[in-house]
Amino acid sequence: MNYETNEHSVTTAIPQSKYKDTVFRMLFSDKKELLLLYNAVNGTSYDNPDELSVTTLENAIYMTVKNDISCVVDMRLNLYEHQSTVNPNLPLRDLDYVSKNFAQFYIHKDVYSPKLILLPNPKFIVFYNGEERQPALREMRLSDAYVHREEQPSLELIVTQININPGYNDDFLAKCPTLKQYMQYVDRVRTYQKCMPLEQAVSHAVDECIKEGILAEFLRKNKAEVISMSVYEYDEKLHEKTMMEIGREEGLKEGLKEGLKKGLQDGRLATLISQTCRKLSRGKEAHTIADELEEDVDLIDQICKLAEAHAPEYDETAILEELKTTVS
Repeated sequence: MNYETNEHSVTTAIPQSKYKDTVFRMLFSDKKELLLLYNAVNGTSYDNPDELSVTTLENAIYMTVKNDISCVVDMRLNLYEHQSTVNPNLPLRDLDYVSKNFAQFYIHKDVYSPKLILLPNPKFIVFYNGEERQPALREMRLSDAYVHREEQPSLELIVTQININPGYNDDFLAKCPTLKQYMQYVDRVRTYQKCMPLEQAVSHAVDECIKEGILAEFLRKNKAEVISMSVYEYDEKLHEKTMMEIGREEGLKEGLKEGLKKGLQDGRLATLISQTCRKLSRGKEAHTIADELEEDVDLIDQICKLAEAHAPEYDETAILEELKTTVS
């Protein structure tokens, strides 16, 4: 069944001033490729691209966050995101995206009518290819963000994260060669980025993939655009990563100050250092020690790092003085 919606074209490859496109979006702007991806995700075998309607939100911009790809096949709405960083707010973002998609189905209908307005069944998928270790599959729920936990929340939205890094979900990737080859391209860029400037790494990866038949036709046709997009994407990711690390360091320092202050007030910090050192000598790691002592993991981690310099004797007085200096 082909349910026609307000379909937008995603064929342009030139980044706009307000919206920078991505290689992922560009690849799956082709309805044939998008249908193959849909089939891989849903275990279906549709073969007519005309049965698919693209519902991607072209102008959904929230800081640097975009709705990547969404489509409807047989009244089933799939919203796909591609992420190289773990984002627990994806269910909240998808809630916004799906409400905008649903609006296309009732925009000319009376929501106060006694007649039920039919909506497509939604499915939320994020394809993850970041370098942070993640399981093969992971579910993120909107209810995880709720202040009060409920067994059956009145509003729920579940996003399935599929890890597309090499060694994860290989059977799934085999069903969608374009997604698999896209990941191979990304892997090449990462490898070369370690030993050459970014633009050179991207260009080298593109040339090598063309030579080896990885997204060859697509890359030959769109080489300049792909290089431009990839450089922008990786520059943006590096900036975001740097800002996140800065924020984490500042937060860690403040957290340690609070932990140290609390420890000194309670007169327990010396005891805490002693307990930590004893557990370290038994080969236990910081997160395990924090769990066992029911203490802040960042504070215990910092004690462990300082203690390593004093192993195996563990000069507890010196560790205490260094800890004070670290967070002063």
